[in-house]
Formats: sequence, structure tokens, C-alpha cells
Amino acid sequence: MRYYETIFIVQPDLAGDAYTEVVDKFKGILNDLGAQMVAVEEWGNRKLAYLVKKQKRGSFVLFAYEVKPEGIRELERRMRIDEKVIKFLTVQPEGGYKPSSFVSVATEESSRGADYGREREVEGSAEIADDEEQD
Repeated sequence: MRYYETIFIVQPDLAGDAYTEVVDKFKGILNDLGAQMVAVEEWGNRKLAYLVKKQKRGSFVLFAYEVKPEGIRELERRMRIDEKVIKFLTVQPEGGYKPSSFVSVATEESSRGADYGREREVEGSAEIADDEEQD
């Protein structure tokens, strides 16, 4: 079996039980195909970079799992058929599972807050002042 990650985007208007049903459906498909789930990360509802199937937002989900290559074809076939899935991407990363850097980067930026930009601004002006004194 090989290690894969699939990121898929679910329609944003699905909430609660309908959203959970879609995620559980694809977990079940992977289990039926003999996959071993490593991780499931739900990244929440986010704005898309461009319109996809007339949608501006989408709920992102990441599956990390091990399965035979034939399983990928079946999973992707079923994602294409399901109208609740806006878009998906499956990759075979090197080095196995690593917790999502996408989520940790977003968390770091939000913890810095507005002060982060001001600190850089102050540092930049201090460097300019030092350069002027040397002239």
C-alpha cells in the first residue's frame, strides 16, 4: 500500500449533518477499498481564489491514508460523480504524513495580530536612521 493525501472542497451551503454525511461517505468508501486512515483534517469554510462551479467559498477537508493505487481511481471516480464535491486533488507526498502546515501557518499569523506589521515598520525606520547618521 502507498501513502496518499486527498484534499477536497465541499459546497459551502452544506452544514451540520449534511456536511458530516459527505465526509463520512468518503471515509466509508476508503474503508471499503481497504485503506488505512492516517488523519482527517477539516480546515473549515474558506474563500476560494477563484470561482469554482459558481462558488466563492468552500469547506476544505484533508484525508491522509494508505491504500493500493486502484483505490485512488475509485475514490476519484466517486468524487467526480458527487455534486456536493466542488473540487479535489490527490497527491502522493514523499516522507509520509506530516501535520498540515496550512493550518499552523494560519494560526501563527492570527496570533501575531496587527502588531506584527508595526514591529517591522519600526525596525525599518530605525535602520534608516542609523544609515543617515553615518553620512
